[in-house]
Amino acid sequence: MSMGAIVFACVYFFYYADFSSLAYRSAAFGGPEHFIPLPTLNKADYAARLFALAHVSTSTLAISPEAFFDSTTTSATSTPRLWPVKTTYPDAPAILPFKRIVAYYGNYYSAQMGVLGEYPTDQMLAMLASTTAQWAAADPTTPVVPALEYIAVVAQGRPGADGMYRLRMPASQIEKTIQLAAQIHGLVFLDVQVGLSNLQTELPLLEPYLKMPQVELAIDPEFSMKYGNPPGSVIGTFDATDVNYAASFLAGIVDEYHLPTKVLVVHRFTEAMVTHYKQIRPLPEVEIVMNMDGWGSKAKKIGTYNAVIYPEPVQFTGIKLFYKNDLRPPSTGMLTPAEILKLTPAPIYIQYQ
Repeated sequence: MSMGAIVFACVYFFYYADFSSLAYRSAAFGGPEHFIPLPTLNKADYAARLFALAHVSTSTLAISPEAFFDSTTTSATSTPRLWPVKTTYPDAPAILPFKRIVAYYGNYYSAQMGVLGEYPTDQMLAMLASTTAQWAAADPTTPVVPALEYIAVVAQGRPGADGMYRLRMPASQIEKTIQLAAQIHGLVFLDVQVGLSNLQTELPLLEPYLKMPQVELAIDPEFSMKYGNPPGSVIGTFDATDVNYAASFLAGIVDEYHLPTKVLVVHRFTEAMVTHYKQIRPLPEVEIVMNMDGWGSKAKKIGTYNAVIYPEPVQFTGIKLFYKNDLRPPSTGMLTPAEILKLTPAPIYIQYQ
């Protein structure tokens, strides 16, 4: 068995073996015909979990939660609401909303960019284990998957040789992240800050990693400088066309390599960072998370979530917590898991920097 097959088998076992399945017969490689399990989505559980995240009692529905998502009508509930989002079902096996992802973020070359580069590896992994345990205790109904979000393409203050204001990380650092995630049976998110480049240029270069079943993608509009400004001088932006390109690119990889459904995280803390949100199209192969990553006091973060994430529904939501910036005065502390779970909808992707 090849190393790639071993990695896929391990990831499938840890994350996807609990989903129900059908089976089909195969006589591949000239051997005897045998059954290979095919996963199927538990639509009833999927729908019920989305209503729970939205804090909506299913007793208010005129039809079952599953029928709500299958229905094409707009009057399936007694009261119109933004959440949960009625969109395409993901293909099975899917991580969300069956599991909550808790990720540590950063870059090994910088102690200022997040947890991954700030602490020694063993300490960082121990912190992540403790954090995931807190989330498991806060919501026992949703298993937790640990993750490492590594900034694989980093926006720069200087143009560089090609004038694109971004620096691609070496393969050794990406592979380090993949190896560390394997130690904790976790996921990897490759975070992309395009600078003056674009997703169409940067994402294909990451395909050798994205075709691994445990590697997901995150894109950061803050550093997408569409009007030629240096990164950090103004807040950048992505349009729905950019998000849809990233989703379609991932979907193509899923289809080509017969992978589990991918997760695409889009960072956001202002309305202008993502334009034309209604045109963003989740796909059966790709689950999209709009992640609120602004920092500040509890009240400020809750206010930003309610002003930016809640009113522009796409599919799933996330929130980013800053171990240092969220504690700057007048803050009195970081949001706790219990407080975050009260948000509507409750975030299914949790990130720490």
